[in-house]
Amino acid sequence: MSKAINDLKEAFAGESQANRKYTAFAQKADEEGLPQVAKLFRAAAHAETVHALSHFRALGEVNETVANLEAAISGENYEVVSMYPEFIADAEAEDNKKALRSFRHAYEVEKVHEALYRGALEALKKGEPQGAELFDYYVCPVCGYTEAKNAPEKCPVCGLPGAKFERIL
Repeated sequence: MSKAINDLKEAFAGESQANRKYTAFAQKADEEGLPQVAKLFRAAAHAETVHALSHFRALGEVNETVANLEAAISGENYEVVSMYPEFIADAEAEDNKKALRSFRHAYEVEKVHEALYRGALEALKKGEPQGAELFDYYVCPVCGYTEAKNAPEKCPVCGLPGAKFERIL
């Protein structure tokens, strides 16, 4: 693999992490009553997303939707089958309760994501690009649990009331 390709991969990872980090920093600044600092962090987070997407496209990683769904399924499956079980075992061995909770939540939610992607792929392969209806998704802001059409009464992963779910348009 060429040095430039390795550099693009590293840059994509770094810019992606910066986006998430600055998003978390913006939330904290909002909590502390610092709206201007929060706006700065959100602006920088958005710019980092622009950079990350540019690097990802330069890597040739954005393909037709069927291939993108297959890549998403593969990634989610890896997290469920290999990554999170290992991380959960490590956190248990170290008795790191915060890491264990975070990993267990993600593990449970990644199974849901894989199933949602598989459903979308099946619909596309049957010639039903949108299915019978177009609907929104609802995401738990604590654990990331994702539900199609309506928020559940209570999050099945972390127990948060469904009224607190975020609607994704």
